Parts: sequence; C-alpha cells; structure tokens
Amino acid sequence: MAVPGGLLIQSVAGPEGPRVMYESFYGLAESPFSITPDPRYLFFSRRHREAYDHVLFGITQRCGFIQLTGEVGAGKSTLTRALLERLGEGFATALILNPVMTGIQLLRSIVRELGLEAGGNDRVRLLGRLNDFLLDRAAAGDDVVLFVDEAQDMSDDLLEQVRLLSNLETDDRKLLQIVLVGQPELRSKLERPELRQLRQRITVRYHLGPIDRRETEAYILHRLQVAGANGRPTFSPWALRAVHLYARGVPRLINAVCDAALLAGYVDGLDQLGWRQVWRATRQLEGRLR
Repeated sequence: MAVPGGLLIQSVAGPEGPRVMYESFYGLAESPFSITPDPRYLFFSRRHREAYDHVLFGITQRCGFIQLTGEVGAGKSTLTRALLERLGEGFATALILNPVMTGIQLLRSIVRELGLEAGGNDRVRLLGRLNDFLLDRAAAGDDVVLFVDEAQDMSDDLLEQVRLLSNLETDDRKLLQIVLVGQPELRSKLERPELRQLRQRITVRYHLGPIDRRETEAYILHRLQVAGANGRPTFSPWALRAVHLYARGVPRLINAVCDAALLAGYVDGLDQLGWRQVWRATRQLEGRLR
C-alpha cells in the first residue's frame, strides 16, 4: 500500500475522495481536522477558555465594545461560532464576515443579518429601522450583539461608522453590543490617534495566543474523538512533538499537518502515526514533495 517518498501524499491530497477513504479506513464519521470553524470542535485550552469568558462577560454586562484579537489560525472564528451558539434565547445576533464594504453596505448587512428588510440606500431610514428594532428588543428584555470578523481590514471611516452605532442607547443601557474580531493588526490600527474615540470605548480586550505542547496533544485527541475515533488512529509521542514543533501551537496549522499525516497513514496502512508520517506531511504542506 505504501508508495516511496512524498509521492504518496501528492497522490491523495486535494480531492475529497481520498479524504473520505481515510475516514472510512480509520472508522471516522467525518474529517477531524477540517479548517472550517465548526463550534463542535472548539477545544478549550487555557487561552481559549479565557477568551471565551472575557467576551461573554463583556456581552452579558453590556460593556458596549469588545475586542478579540489573535494570530492567523488561532481559532478566533471557531470561538465566535461557539459564542453565537451560546447566546441563545434572549439574544439577537448579527455576524459580518467580510467588512470590506462601504458604510451603507455595512449598515444594510447588519439590518439584513438581524432579519429586517434592508432595501434602499437611505442611511437615515436604515438607522431608524435598526433603532426601532433595538428599542423593541430592549423593551422585551433582550440584547442585540454584532460580531464583526476580520475587523483589521476595515477602513478608518468604516470603524468610525461602527463607533457611531454604539450611540444607539437609552438612558441606562447600550442597545447594541459590538464585538470586533481580528488579527494583531487591529490592535495596531486602534492605537492610531484618529481612532482614539473608538479605542476609549473598548472596555474588554483579549489577545488569543498559541496553545502549548501538552494542549496540542489534548487538542488532537479532542478533535479525533469528536470525529468519532474509537482508539484509532493514534499519534506516537514523537509524532505529537513533531506536530507541535511545526505548528507552534497554532490550531489551523495543527489541523493542516494532522490532516496530511492521516492521509499518509492511510496510504501506509498504519493505525499509529509516527514522526515519518508527520515529516512527510510537513514536506507536502511546504511544497517539497520529493
């Protein structure tokens, strides 16, 4: 079953067919290392638990603005999906995934995400529609939360438009909680003098860092178990160390190398993956197939 060198991974990487084959080989219900932000797979490392608690505290205490940052692949989007699931009855939520747009487009997207009619380009009418909705939900005792992902890509003008949305309030409460989620560049952007008004309104901040080596091992086991693994496949201690060394505790990179290693293990017919499968997986990810 084995094929020498990196050719074996090259032959099975890419199309979904071979991935389904390794899922069947290992008795998995689905791919355990997909990079889609599925909240079922959220692993609560110490940092992820702290981030989750910080954001949830800010929302429930109606702090207004909340900032969550982290490196690319740190798990911010998965954490956001988990928070959206957690905010059930008593909350209305809106999620903006790509905030590279004009101010009126952003406002229309928010209104649409909240289930309101978003036709037209009249900013005053759209704001009125949004304000009426917020007041109705407040009267019912509900909270409204806006999540903006990839917020580092927003222009200064658009960030100012978001700040102005926080002016929608009553005498005793903010009507809209806003969570800005982004890469470290968001922190740098908000330090600029021209955005000081927005920065001063952010009362809850958390930066999501990488997970440590022991958490990497627990993370891999957690994802295998969620995917339906029943004792196989396993990673040898050396394989786990090699994964952490390559990924440096970044969940998305852990997923990528483990997925490629499972493909290699499937072709080799192995239940336990060793450092060789991880080594070949990392070479494939780096484009060095021979």
